[in-house]
Amino acid sequence: MAISANRLELLQIADAVAREKSIDRGIVITAMEDAIQKAARSRYGTETEVRAEINSKTGEIRLQRLLQVVETVENVSTEISIEDAQARNPEATLGDYIAEPLPPLDFGRIAAQSAKQVIVQKVREAERDRQYDEFKDRIGEVVNGVVKRAEYGNVIVDLGRGEGIVRRDELIPREAFRTGDRIRAYIYDVRREQRGPQIFLSRTHPQFMSKLFAQEVPEIYDGVIEIRAVARDPGSRAKIAVISKDSSIDPVGACVGMRGSRVQAVVGELQGEKIDIIPWNDDPATFIVNALQPAEVAKVVLDEDAERIEVVVPDEQLSLAIGRRGQNVRLASQLTGWAIDIMTEQEESERRQKEFQERSQLFMEALNVDEMVGQLLATEGFASVEEVAYVDLDEISMIEGFDDDTAEEIQARARDYLDELEAKLDQERRDLGVSDDLRSIDGLTTAMLVALGKEDIKTVEDLAGCAADDLVGWSERKDGETKRYEGALSGCDLSRADAEAMVMAARLAAGWITEEELASEEAADEDGDDDEAAGEEASEGVILNG
Repeated sequence: MAISANRLELLQIADAVAREKSIDRGIVITAMEDAIQKAARSRYGTETEVRAEINSKTGEIRLQRLLQVVETVENVSTEISIEDAQARNPEATLGDYIAEPLPPLDFGRIAAQSAKQVIVQKVREAERDRQYDEFKDRIGEVVNGVVKRAEYGNVIVDLGRGEGIVRRDELIPREAFRTGDRIRAYIYDVRREQRGPQIFLSRTHPQFMSKLFAQEVPEIYDGVIEIRAVARDPGSRAKIAVISKDSSIDPVGACVGMRGSRVQAVVGELQGEKIDIIPWNDDPATFIVNALQPAEVAKVVLDEDAERIEVVVPDEQLSLAIGRRGQNVRLASQLTGWAIDIMTEQEESERRQKEFQERSQLFMEALNVDEMVGQLLATEGFASVEEVAYVDLDEISMIEGFDDDTAEEIQARARDYLDELEAKLDQERRDLGVSDDLRSIDGLTTAMLVALGKEDIKTVEDLAGCAADDLVGWSERKDGETKRYEGALSGCDLSRADAEAMVMAARLAAGWITEEELASEEAADEDGDDDEAAGEEASEGVILNG
């Protein structure tokens, strides 16, 4: 190849390879020098330290042998005595290297082939580095390419200055590409692997649809309209939440376009995927109602701590709200980040009736009253014996048919019941071996101590070693589904902030931290909350995944 060419051809070949592979000419010349060095070592001995230099202007090749300066020469191919070295260079010292010119080599076929392999390898490595450096900063872009080949369901795409792969699970279902087809995809990852940079493309990624809308809707590209969340069931249906910074612009109408022209362009690229465009709202309840479109919602009940919402729909709207195979509610849950429970008005009515009967029965048994009194208390909104025991007496006496004496008697029975229950729980706590020291932690009730004992948390040190999640539980979101994990005190109506305060109090009581450390940590938490709020304000407009 280049090794047997004359000097001019050597530089011409270097230029041609550099242009073809889009790499620096100097890299190609360096690769040629390495190849010549390897061939020269095979001629003069593998232990010989050979240096090859190619003049980038004339193409002249200069070979030199490096000899190390030593006191006693053991190998004449690699070493030179201090006397001989100083004869050539008076400033030479032990450990230095003396360059000795070598005559030009006449490379044989094997040496030339070996040199060619070195050049090819070096050029390939340089090409990979160039490709990685070019694409690593393009994650998040939509690129156009030509299908190079399909293998095992994966599609290899020629991107011009690189090669990407669309894996089978990143293709829209029932989508087929042939060699030579044009393809548009989203770069979601670029990794440097042993066989070169891998550019991973996707047509199912939620952000692929966001970028397509940005290309079709000028208001999104200009930042007037923001895409806040996206949820997709690739090839079937998708939901996208948008909001406008300009009150005079309808974000949904702008995304739909004249006679649906803008949204239809995106639908066509996504193989007919139906897209619901939903107005974003900062109020979770309103946003979730919007996300469940086209179903109509009668009522919602939020549980903000668990990020769960109950949605009540008319009986005839249930199938529409749930969607085919649960698709509508699943996409709405992915879009909003909330777990959604859907029930009909009849189911909600039956549940309310059941709760009413359970509360009435609770009051009848705990207060030893007849059914009418139990139902009256439940009807007035009392949900527990504690509320009856410690509410202002007037709230009970004002119930129709009750007088002051009746109210006092009911409240007295409620307190007696609670005292008896407290005594039973305290005995159970002792039987479980829960330490009396835990009573010193503010906020812990006897019922909580029993629950902790059942989870083998029996001392202040045990509680100090817990995290808030261990007490109140946590939720994990995977594949669009939210899974709830219960904590030791999940059934005790305890907030995460209160759980964290209890853990810190236990660590203080156990001597793990000091009052000063606790105060400084609380101050740091306050600063962190301020920074987080500022960060949320600064990051307004970032596209979020659903």
